[in-house]
Order: sequence, then structure tokens, then C-alpha cells
Amino acid sequence: MLKNQRHRLVVAALVMASLAAAQTQQVASPGVRSQLLVSTEWLGQHLSDPHLVIIHAGHNEKDYSTAHIPGARFLAWDKFVDVQSPLRTELLPIEELKKNFEEIGISDDSRVVIYAPEWDPQAARVFLTLDYLGLGDHAALLDGGIKQWFNEKRPYTSAVPAVTHGHLSVHEHPEIIIKIKQIKNIVAGQSGPSQAVLIDSRPDKRYRDGHLPGAAPMYWQKMQASEENPVLRPPQELRAMFREAGVTPGKQVISYCEVGQQASYTYFVARYLGLDAAMYDGSMHEWSMMQEQPVVKGNAPR
Repeated sequence: MLKNQRHRLVVAALVMASLAAAQTQQVASPGVRSQLLVSTEWLGQHLSDPHLVIIHAGHNEKDYSTAHIPGARFLAWDKFVDVQSPLRTELLPIEELKKNFEEIGISDDSRVVIYAPEWDPQAARVFLTLDYLGLGDHAALLDGGIKQWFNEKRPYTSAVPAVTHGHLSVHEHPEIIIKIKQIKNIVAGQSGPSQAVLIDSRPDKRYRDGHLPGAAPMYWQKMQASEENPVLRPPQELRAMFREAGVTPGKQVISYCEVGQQASYTYFVARYLGLDAAMYDGSMHEWSMMQEQPVVKGNAPR
């Protein structure tokens, strides 16, 4: 009996310690939606999960055919981006997106993990698209991508997995895609500076060469530890970056770049931090096509 009592006490102590650790983590990173980012270790432990769908996204199917994470399905760029649109980077029609994601086996109960060998913003663009379809809570980026996977000498394959056609229920969220009329109002101050913060996700030189009036610079790659170690920085560092850009409680983050790729990464990180986020998909490409739209040069927002 004494032995059983000791066992219960030990179990209770372990449970309390676990809860205390969880509470400490929650205090350290309030609002972080940790399910949107998975580590290579987590993915390595869950490769055989029946509901897991790994997406290898990009332009180059040859890279996929050479080596990919076991079980990963190839998703070509033109399967989630409308390359025939005037801006060449717009979202495809809803029904077409639904069909394309179902074809690689995504269903309502899928857990989707995304990586893109060519460029991390491409993976973030897939996340944005799934979020637009109402599936963002089921999706995550692979932290460090396939580069981190290879650096850790984890298994890879050239075998193409058998795929069962998926079944999706789409719940569109058009509010996460900002249109040029809304951007004009924000730039003109008609939406109020307290409501939205424009974030330019391009490199610093591109920002200095010309940016939207009022936009703050935040090059997407600076949100990663380094180019050699492309894992996401800790939440407290990321929050500090957004605060420096003027993002305070109650403000919406609206990211943009050249054509909506780099801005997708900023959108993803904002969502990961639990911030209200949206993206101006037309970005500088559309803005520069419009006549007499103001552009600011230099390091200052205005």
C-alpha cells in the first residue's frame, strides 16, 4: 500500500512539473500558434501517420524526382498560383484550388506539412492559399525546410508515394487578401494608422529604391536564424521585430513585396505569432502599374 502511495505521489509530481513547464512556456510566448510550425524531429517521428500529407512545393519537379522527404507529394507552382493572370501571381479560382489540393490527397482531416526547396516563401505561399480556403489550422511549415532535413542527414527518397484522392470542404476567407482599393485608402490615411501596419517584406535595398508610403521594412529572411540555419527565430525575437515596425495590440499586419511571395512568409509569421494578418497580393508589381501612385524612396516610411 505504501508503495502504491509513493507511486501516486511521484506521478502527481511529474504531472505538476509538466503543467508548470507548459505554463512557463505559455507565459514566455503568449498567443503563439505553435501548431503552425513543425520541427524536423517532429516530422521524422510522424512520417507514418495516416492523416499526414507532406507537400514538396515549387517549380522544379526534377528536384522532387531526385530527392524528397519520404511520403512527400509534389505540388507545382501553377497548381496554387494563377500564372495566366495579369499579375501572374494571383490565387487560382476556388474550385480549381480545391481540385488541385484534393488530387494530392488533402482532406478535411489531413495534417499538412509544407516545404519548398527553391525558396521558403513558396512554402509560405501554399500556407496562405490553404488559409484562404479555411484550412490554415490544419497546415504547418517545416522549420528549416528540406535544407535542415538534409543537414541532419535524415532519410530521403526518389519514390513517388501512392496517393488517395482527398475530399475537402472549403470555407473561403477573402478578407486575408487585400485589394488595391483598400491599399490606396490606407496609404491616403483614410483607414486610420491605428488599424493597419504596412510591412515591406523585400530586401533593404529594394525598400530604399521605392516603397509604399508609410510602410515599414522587414525583410522576410531576417526572421530566420541565418541563411545557413534557416529555422525561424524565437517568438520573442519575432515579436520585437514586429513591434519595431509599429505593430502594437489591435493593429493588423498587411504585408507586401514584389509579387506576393516574400510577403507570404511575413503573413505566415504574423499568423504564427497570433497577430491579425492579411496580404496585399498585387504588391509593388500592381502598384507600379497604376498611374501616379505615390512611392517613397529612402529608409524612412514617409
